[in-house]
Amino acid sequence: MEVIKSSVLGFCFGVRRAVELAEKALSEADGKPVYSLGPLIHNESALKSLEQKGLMIAREDGIDDIDDGAIVVIRAHGVAPCIISRLEQKNCKVVDATCPRVKASQKMVERYSSLNDYIVLTGDRNHGEVIGIAGYAGKNFSQLQNYEEAEKFTIDDPDSKNVILLSQTTYSPLEFEKIQNLFKTKFKNLAVMNTICPATEERQNALLELCAKVDGVIVIGGKSSANTKRLFQTAAANCKYAVHIQDASEIPEEFFKLQKVGITAGASTPDEIISCVEIEFKSMI
Repeated sequence: MEVIKSSVLGFCFGVRRAVELAEKALSEADGKPVYSLGPLIHNESALKSLEQKGLMIAREDGIDDIDDGAIVVIRAHGVAPCIISRLEQKNCKVVDATCPRVKASQKMVERYSSLNDYIVLTGDRNHGEVIGIAGYAGKNFSQLQNYEEAEKFTIDDPDSKNVILLSQTTYSPLEFEKIQNLFKTKFKNLAVMNTICPATEERQNALLELCAKVDGVIVIGGKSSANTKRLFQTAAANCKYAVHIQDASEIPEEFFKLQKVGITAGASTPDEIISCVEIEFKSMI
């Protein structure tokens, strides 16, 4: 058996930065409670490790339950500005771990909203990043989940408005390109802001290269991780055997019978979990 790792896998810059900021906050808390607003990252094992160090998870709709004066880490997905204001009213110390790329999207939406342009954001409407970015928008704003919704989308007097199209940072590059091409036929004054993180496309491209070399692909990551789900969809479409697991204990038996196994991982998957999966396979060689 041969095990081949994708050339791009595991923690992205934004997630690694968020984890490091949370660990720093915990080490400097001096007895103060430390919360993350929502799960810091979409990986259960990594969250459990942080919880063992003292990190507590608060819901965005449960801010009233956070202790006044506590330390609150804003996760890489970011939040709406009204959330920050509520935390500041409770005298909380806010550690902003919003990914710089997400922060750039927030500022972009805020700026174009102030110019009264019409903003369209593509992405998963239930995702924390999308919800947070939407909080910076004015009334001229719509969120589209996919190409099918984009086909039905229209605005009043489209030729007289500037339309700004941007995306969730982990959105499918192929889906965004399809929507972009469609919008070019719909809106005369269209500006496209490709806000998809390059690491997302690099990860997908590396996976496609991997699929061509192996008999099966293991995709490692949290079940709630959007970018991991998209990696699995790509793997399943391009390789005979593909599975999405959270850790080495979930590896299906049939994968140990393959000649060449590929490994990739979502942007919230810690290095040690990837290593454990790799070791599990190599122990069978």
